[in-house]
Amino acid sequence: MTGPDGVVVLTDRLVARDRLDRVVAGAVAGGVRWVVLREKDLPRAERAALAADLRAILADVGGTLVVAGPDPLGGDAVHLPAAGPYPPPTHTVVGRSCHNQAELDRLTTEHYATVSPVHPTKTKPGYGPPLGPDGLRRLIDISPVPVLALGGVETPDQVTTCVRAGAAGVAVLGAIMRAEDPCAAAAILTSAYAEAATPELTQTRHGGTRSPRRGLRPTVPTQGSSLTARSGHGRPQPPTATKGERI
Repeated sequence: MTGPDGVVVLTDRLVARDRLDRVVAGAVAGGVRWVVLREKDLPRAERAALAADLRAILADVGGTLVVAGPDPLGGDAVHLPAAGPYPPPTHTVVGRSCHNQAELDRLTTEHYATVSPVHPTKTKPGYGPPLGPDGLRRLIDISPVPVLALGGVETPDQVTTCVRAGAAGVAVLGAIMRAEDPCAAAAILTSAYAEAATPELTQTRHGGTRSPRRGLRPTVPTQGSSLTARSGHGRPQPPTATKGERI
């Protein structure tokens, strides 16, 4: 299994407009195939039950759940913070949060890294000024593994800019968790990714044009009722809350 690409959703039930399993189901119906489960404040048993619910939703479309932290909670994909552990545990997919060259230089057997913050964001404070497209590109160029752009990525134009900078995909939180319609929001972002990741027509030596091999476009179901109707283990949602984002 390769690392994540495309639009990767990070969970945060404290800012989600609906129950977390329903928000994730909507995102999956909109084309998302990778989800990172955070919710580190939950007791392990409750978090493991939530992980099982989300894996079931993703399994319907061949998607993958990545769990933040070294414990995969019954799965085989984890995302680790920059602080550790080192060396990383052995799992099918291992990612790492990075913010600068020093942290990228510490990577060993990880399969991918997130680089953040790319843009100003309410949920990723504490890591200095935003990188911007140029800063993102510089870190991608020196990274030994594929990079997901993270932090303040909320619009199709921002997705396009990140992909053109060399990112394998974008990791988003607020754009999906806070969306009134997670399916529609996901569909817009996944379409932007697919378009940006598809090479343009190239000129042939005879003056004509030819279509290159097209990139993989996300499958966006026209109806997501079977997914969005899933109940699973619902978690209480506070009416309003804010929190700092840490993968």
